[in-house]
Amino acid sequence: MPEKIPEFLKEMLVQQYGEDIAQKIAQGYLCNRPVTLRANTIKTNIEIVKNNLIKASINFKEVAWNKDALIIENANENDIRKLSMYENGEIYLQSLSSMIPPIILNPQEGENILDMAAAPGGKTTQVAALSDNKARITACEKNKIRAQRLKYNLEKQGVKCASVMLEDARTLDDFFSFDKILLDAPCSGSGTLNLNEGNIEKFFTKELILRSIKTQEELLKKALNILKPGNEMIYSTCSILKDENEYILNKVLPSKNAQIVPIDAKLLKEIPTLPVSIDGTICVEPDELYEGFFIAKIRKNNA
Repeated sequence: MPEKIPEFLKEMLVQQYGEDIAQKIAQGYLCNRPVTLRANTIKTNIEIVKNNLIKASINFKEVAWNKDALIIENANENDIRKLSMYENGEIYLQSLSSMIPPIILNPQEGENILDMAAAPGGKTTQVAALSDNKARITACEKNKIRAQRLKYNLEKQGVKCASVMLEDARTLDDFFSFDKILLDAPCSGSGTLNLNEGNIEKFFTKELILRSIKTQEELLKKALNILKPGNEMIYSTCSILKDENEYILNKVLPSKNAQIVPIDAKLLKEIPTLPVSIDGTICVEPDELYEGFFIAKIRKNNA
């Protein structure tokens, strides 16, 4: 296993997944992934985006499970940012894995939807696009600078159905009530580590994981307080550690009268996955195309 991986993380991965899968994850940490993007269907459609890329001599591949996503083969982010359709907000640069939670959420016109940790806005704008800009989205962000970035991205993407709330979602009043909630929780980022970048031991620490677990638990409890009974939410992280995923779910769900709703595997064709200890949840394996990511769909039972 590469030396750059902190020793405590190596131990956690081997303990959780076994030596062979831990080695595969380590190889995923060494991958430099291609640029991926999503057509912003509020402003355009995928065919127009493809034609514009062809005109710019940019090659791409389609994504089996997301008709609005493309994998760029011969251009970098700076090349894409120079395109007028990027400047106009007709496309959004987004990792493939982070496109999964909004699709599983399946937002619909007229639904009241909460995005609990929304900045910089990739998933928020995707939720808006998937609902034809007709859901009613509340996008929470506690950091003022990040909230400004979120507002900028919503405006650039033509999102008319979202309002930004400068608030730590953990402190939301329990009188709120939402049809659906997207909780893409702050996490250690253990699924997105890139060993080609600087010394990750400086920022990836045991303390970061422990802080993340505390925040995740508090956010999930709040989400289940303000989700309407009988309705569904998504819990996701860019971590592949059970401590931040299954552990949180097993701890919180029983006390909140909530249960896992199995994710339809047919929705996610060709996505590489890791073993999970809760059936129906998905943990994406980091590889040459995907970052590590965990997704669970949760239903709050009727009282």
